[in-house]
Amino acid sequence: MTWTELKENITNWRFSKERAIYFTIGLTTLLFLEFVAKPFYRPYIYSNDIFDFHIADTLGNSLGTIAGIFIILTFLGRDRNQYHFLINTTTISFIFYEIIQPLLGKPIDPWDIVATILAGGLCFLIYQLLNFGQK
Repeated sequence: MTWTELKENITNWRFSKERAIYFTIGLTTLLFLEFVAKPFYRPYIYSNDIFDFHIADTLGNSLGTIAGIFIILTFLGRDRNQYHFLINTTTISFIFYEIIQPLLGKPIDPWDIVATILAGGLCFLIYQLLNFGQK
């Protein structure tokens, strides 16, 4: 993409119904993560020693991936091919971030990688359902 194309995309960007739906999904997921899941669900699961199939452990990755993907689609997506590219690229970027954790002094958590892959797949399915029948 050239600077001229980038400038044109920025100046012609508009908030459509489709972008509003993506933004709502991303923002709702982010708010749910920060105000419900992390402060209430995770401590409840940990304090009661409940095995929830690692959901409490991977809330940040699963819900954060969903929020990140849909917010990125809101601001950067233009057409169906680019939406597919952005979903894939964002998911792969989050996986890469998990893989480089040892460089940041943290261990790699394979459950976070699995949660990121599943969340990326879920985002693709949600995108497909929202755009069923469109070319």
